[in-house]
Amino acid sequence: MGIFAFSAPDPCNAFITRIPEAEYGDGKLAGVSIAVKDNISTKGIPTTCGSKILEGYIPPYDAHVVELLRAEGAAIVGKTNMDEFGMGTTTENSAYGPTLNPADRERVPGGSSGGSAAAVASGMVAMALGTDTGGSIRCPAAFCGIVGMKPTYGRVSRYGLVAYANSLEQIGPMAANVPDISLLLQVLTCHDPRDSTSITAPYTHTPDPDIHGLKVGVPEEYFGKGVDPRVASIVWEGISLLERLGAEIITCRMPSMDYALAAYYVTCMSEASSNLARFDGVRYGPPADPKKQWHESFQERRRDGFGKEVRRRVMLGTFALSSGYYGKYYAKAQSARRNVAADFSRLFSEVDVLAGPTMPTIAFRVGEKSDPLSMYLSDILTVPANLAGVPAISVPCGKVDGMPVGLQIMGRWCADERVIDVAYAFEEGVSA
Repeated sequence: MGIFAFSAPDPCNAFITRIPEAEYGDGKLAGVSIAVKDNISTKGIPTTCGSKILEGYIPPYDAHVVELLRAEGAAIVGKTNMDEFGMGTTTENSAYGPTLNPADRERVPGGSSGGSAAAVASGMVAMALGTDTGGSIRCPAAFCGIVGMKPTYGRVSRYGLVAYANSLEQIGPMAANVPDISLLLQVLTCHDPRDSTSITAPYTHTPDPDIHGLKVGVPEEYFGKGVDPRVASIVWEGISLLERLGAEIITCRMPSMDYALAAYYVTCMSEASSNLARFDGVRYGPPADPKKQWHESFQERRRDGFGKEVRRRVMLGTFALSSGYYGKYYAKAQSARRNVAADFSRLFSEVDVLAGPTMPTIAFRVGEKSDPLSMYLSDILTVPANLAGVPAISVPCGKVDGMPVGLQIMGRWCADERVIDVAYAFEEGVSA
């Protein structure tokens, strides 16, 4: 065992908890500094989910992914800031203050894994873990100019992840380059019987930049309304590079995009309303007032402990699941979700991967997006992959006004290796 001294300054507020002297051992990640998003359980280290309601909570166990990191000798140097319970696109919705973008500290880093992205982008750590429910790895990766990947749903265990929306979320790697993403994915993809959604599909791949003959589909909807023309232009340049590297570019249609965002938000809010019911002031965090009636202290604890965005999503989710409205909202959302999956299945019978922008704009200025609906619309290009459970990666492809732009590459279910190869080919092509 060794000790990794971690004393880097944190001007972007990337961390909630820092470990000044982190232990490391032998293995694939021996001595590598890694940050862990603060909704992933770490034994003996506070895990807050960016919320006051979990203030002071110290898990008695490690998440499966943390066990794997420790087994391979990684130095876990701290827990990163995040939108409370993963609900946000900017990492402004944190009880511990907003995280700032290292590329421009007047702008947001994206969310909800903004702390992990900022820690990597600023060089504080070599790699980080994030979680992705509707783009929460890929969005901050794009905004901060790093690489971030949402693996196939089930390929990385969610045991020890504080649940927000079980059927959508996935733990994934964030790093400065594609080979590091591949290395971290090798460590993370280990079947876990404690997670009923975990599949047996170890990743043992070495990135291959040869993409000659590969068919890359480009959905027209990924360049539609709301996408900044400057971002679209930069991404098309990136797609043209893939063509010069030997890929065949095929434009295609994805009609289900019209309903994907609505289906996503009804689904994730409904699941959140169920998952967050456990935070009652009895089992976790600061206790409720025992002198008051239970329902009064329960209500008070949740009102004071949850931030505005969390309360909004819990209430909307509860409404969508309530008697008389379940069929109008939740059931229809699941029907739309199946249509999204069917679109992916159809497209992947014709092409090998899909490509387009990760985010429709560059990073917003801090405080710029005060309207919840406009914030939700920012997720339009990332949520389809979560609805279908397919792998998706964001890789830097240029800048607009000095701010990073991400190219998103999506693959068929369990074809994470091919997604990695295309991203690696692009990364190598840019640096050539």
